[in-house]
Amino acid sequence: MKSCLVVDDSKVIRMVARRILETLDFEISEAKDGQEALDACLSEMPDAILLDWNMPVMDGIDFLRHLRVSKGGDAPVVVFCTTENDMSHIVEAMKAGANEYIMKPFDKEIIEAKFTQVGLL
Repeated sequence: MKSCLVVDDSKVIRMVARRILETLDFEISEAKDGQEALDACLSEMPDAILLDWNMPVMDGIDFLRHLRVSKGGDAPVVVFCTTENDMSHIVEAMKAGANEYIMKPFDKEIIEAKFTQVGLL
């Protein structure tokens, strides 16, 4: 079973993402900010990361930059899932190492399509 770390400061978003991803046969772990996510990844690297941009402590883009230079941090597929929808944010995320980008709100079809596109399904 593939693993996915859901990183979002909103408990509701984490819960919705968990329910969707569990139906797609992912084992889910959660983090409420980028630092918590980085600590989790350094302990055990997931196959995929669904990542919010705006979070306290460490935001998503800083987390991604730290992740990609960490040992094994090049392996997870990272899908940004955020309300930041202007082209400059999308470009910045892709340059930092994101594999895909999803706008909130999302549903099962959107997540399934993006995860299929990046080879996770």
